[in-house]
Amino acid sequence: MATIEVHGVLHELDSDGYLVDATAWTLDTAQALATLESITLTQEHIEVLDVLRQFYQEYEHSPAMRPLCKAVSKALGPEKGKSIYLMQLFPGSPAKRAARIAGLPRPDNCL
Repeated sequence: MATIEVHGVLHELDSDGYLVDATAWTLDTAQALATLESITLTQEHIEVLDVLRQFYQEYEHSPAMRPLCKAVSKALGPEKGKSIYLMQLFPGSPAKRAARIAGLPRPDNCL
């Protein structure tokens, strides 16, 4: 199993690069996971990660793209809830990449 080191502490990652223990997540862990994704976190990224983690706390699963857009739109406004905005922040598959950086499990409906 792969690991990532943050401040001298090793955190296990599953075979897809998701944090095994979501409770071990910190902003520093997010920075390290983002680096693996070739993403430099900005305040805009962190806002979306916060929405994702709140969604996970409420529903106990990571959202696929459509529910992610809806949650971001509700929390941060309709402009930030658009898929194009999320694609700019998390290119490729925003729901998967953002969940990975947020320390959450892979969304169920994402390939």
